[in-house]
Amino acid sequence: MNIAYIRVSTNKQELDSQKLEIMEYCHKNNIILDEILEVKISSTKSQEKRKIKDLKQKLKAGDLLIATELSRLGRSMLEIINLVLEFNSNNIKFLFLRQMELSNFNNPASKLILSVYAYLAENERDLISQRTKAGLENARASGKKLGRPKGSLNSIYDKDIDKIQTLLDKDLSIKSIWKLLYKDNGKSYDGLLWFIKKRKLKGS
Repeated sequence: MNIAYIRVSTNKQELDSQKLEIMEYCHKNNIILDEILEVKISSTKSQEKRKIKDLKQKLKAGDLLIATELSRLGRSMLEIINLVLEFNSNNIKFLFLRQMELSNFNNPASKLILSVYAYLAENERDLISQRTKAGLENARASGKKLGRPKGSLNSIYDKDIDKIQTLLDKDLSIKSIWKLLYKDNGKSYDGLLWFIKKRKLKGS
């Protein structure tokens, strides 16, 4: 059985985006989905409300779980790690489309990579909140007008800016960050390098 798990807090557009990403991947790789579990609820809610318990009951040895990324399973680092290890010990295969390197869990580095991603998932929301507040306070203190400057452009890397900064703070090289986050997604190293320079991101 092949099951896709899709979860968002409130945004239907993001729900549709995740579903489209999964459907396109399955179409390209000749994977037939038997079921799609869609959940619109915060990751802070119980596993029962997030249908994680249903997911565990449905999945058997040899089955495949597909999600866009680890953070869809939860925000707690410990919870995410335990879920993935439980799936692996039960011989359940899994694909996280934005973290494809985790699909080969026989890789000696896979548990380290899992820990990094789980840490990022747990801290992403807090980091975004803290940096947004700090940025607004600094802007107000310096008398800057808030809001996006006229003619400014978003980068495809902006959604991952906190992940990138966290990895830079952990002294990972830009090349390592590219391999970890983007190599399998077809995004270029030069593009990431340009983004980091443009956003003036630096390690601690």
